[in-house]
Amino acid sequence: MPEAVPVIPPFRLHLPELLCSGVIFASPHSGRFYPPDFVAASQLDLLRLRSSEDAFVDQLLGAVPEQGATLIEALYPRAYVDLNRGDDELDPALIEGLARGSGGSRATMGLGVIPRVVAGGREIFRGRIPRTAAEGRLERIWRPYHAELQALMQARRAQFGRALLFDVHSMPSEATTPRSRISEIVLGDRFGTSARAETMARAEAAFRRAGFSVARNTPFAGAYIVGRYGRPTAGLEVVQVEISRALYMDEERVEPLPHFELFAHLIGAVTAELADLVRLPGERAEPLAAE
Repeated sequence: MPEAVPVIPPFRLHLPELLCSGVIFASPHSGRFYPPDFVAASQLDLLRLRSSEDAFVDQLLGAVPEQGATLIEALYPRAYVDLNRGDDELDPALIEGLARGSGGSRATMGLGVIPRVVAGGREIFRGRIPRTAAEGRLERIWRPYHAELQALMQARRAQFGRALLFDVHSMPSEATTPRSRISEIVLGDRFGTSARAETMARAEAAFRRAGFSVARNTPFAGAYIVGRYGRPTAGLEVVQVEISRALYMDEERVEPLPHFELFAHLIGAVTAELADLVRLPGERAEPLAAE
């Protein structure tokens, strides 16, 4: 049986009244619209499905438009479509009609563009889904999101000379290694290939000034989005940002901690510094036209 066509768009774009920064912030894993037929077909309850969600990251970035920068947030959850995977990373163990091993190593682990598992390796479904259902999700959600992200990067580079994307995620406590456990923020540039050294240094300094401990590329160096869009020599830079969930949310209940608003204000101070990394000195931006 084909999946029902969802009734909401794939993403929400937050544009500033005055565009004065070439920085884009993205939250591809904080979506929380779970299509009812998807939830009904899953063997997991909604709380378990949400375990792989970067819950509330979009809210942490809420001040970005006021800072003259751009925010794009996904509306569908990672458990439904993972926007940080390639559209060819399809899992034969989940999707009918695919050859074994055809989707790559992440798909084989159940972490492809249409995930088979959520956090803790819990399987979403008991059986497989039709390939038409998987292709439908890609067509309605994955492709529009990436078309918009590509257009934003090109537009900001054209206006500001270069574009800088901060791809923002949250990291669960269970995902951290003993070496990285003390780090509250992990910045990833695929070991120097997706952003300039100066950009990484200034981003790290901004988080450290706010009182965070920061690591680079361990345990998260960046996945599909960093690899696809990061071309520093072409004026296109990407930095993945991982924020420890323990700082602002109850991971078991998927609920904000009591000090969430204070924490969001602190992150807002950091994003204000990051938005300053790509501006036109001495020039005032014109009101943003429709994109």
